[in-house]
Amino acid sequence: MEGPGAMTDLLYSEAEDDLRAAVRSLLAGRAAPADLTGRVEDAGPHDPALWKALAADMGAAGLLVPEKLGGQGASHREAAVVLEELGRAVTPVPYLTSAVVATETLLAAGAGDLAGELATGRTVAVLAVPLSAGPGHEPASTGTVTGVADAIRADVLLVVRPDGLYAVGAGDATITPRTPLDLTRPLADVAATTGGTRLADAATAREAVRRGLLAGAGLLASEQLGVAEWCLEETVRHTRERHQFNRPVGSFQALKHRMAQLWLEVAGARAAARNAADALATGSPEAPLAVAVAQVHCSRVAVHAAEECVQLHGGIGMTWEHPAHLYLKRAKSSQSALGSAGHHKQSLADLVDLPAPA
Repeated sequence: MEGPGAMTDLLYSEAEDDLRAAVRSLLAGRAAPADLTGRVEDAGPHDPALWKALAADMGAAGLLVPEKLGGQGASHREAAVVLEELGRAVTPVPYLTSAVVATETLLAAGAGDLAGELATGRTVAVLAVPLSAGPGHEPASTGTVTGVADAIRADVLLVVRPDGLYAVGAGDATITPRTPLDLTRPLADVAATTGGTRLADAATAREAVRRGLLAGAGLLASEQLGVAEWCLEETVRHTRERHQFNRPVGSFQALKHRMAQLWLEVAGARAAARNAADALATGSPEAPLAVAVAQVHCSRVAVHAAEECVQLHGGIGMTWEHPAHLYLKRAKSSQSALGSAGHHKQSLADLVDLPAPA
């Protein structure tokens, strides 16, 4: 980092553009949204072959892991690009939970060996906290943890206990699936009160969990950006092709205004998400502020874009066969993931020392 007054370049680098193209090409051939609608009702929409291609063959699971530990030695900016593309395809893979939250937690806890295993893509780990837990969350030290995202896909669970952080094999825990709003991101209740390998003491574990959740919340904004971008592009395409009164419905002034407003919101979300990813990548002391701003803005924009997508598609937008509902469910569930907008607004107020109204 060049200094507090330096201008940050939030434009995508050539390497990031190349990574985007590779991920988008993979998902277009293996995980098109139209194909996903037929799988989400299955017991397991997760595609192990797709995860292997993305995480192991492409190396995306190791972007945050240093090369000396077997990873790619990249940064949060590159991981954010992957999440944008996963959001555009509402891809049902445990990238956010394993390659970001769990990996960041392990690196902060000094558990580099396990982080290296995650970098290979052959091992999936999940931090055993509720999906709703945001930065600053104090994990319950005993009992069952409810609503853990991707727990049913995990090989290893990272469990917080009074004396520290433990790695517990999924086979040694009781994992009870729940029915989530977003079927592409499964939830489960996890009970893992005994056994496992101690990775860090209590103080280290607390800071490691905070860093893991902060990185997760910051990069979730990029996934939400991907959701919003797809919804905007698909809505523009549909209203250009759909005719009424012998003209494209997208040519009507009222719809033009709505899509123009949405374009502005998505552009703002892109700036906020990129700023959060860059702040995390550079270790900026303002990363918590950037993450809070990104989550407050991007979560709202993703929901608005998905709602407009459903509505402006007319009757077809309300059908199960069209993927619009998958984006709305992902946007709504992500709105309360890794800290609600209210949580991040309060964090933002605290960070800038803004007192609450009397």
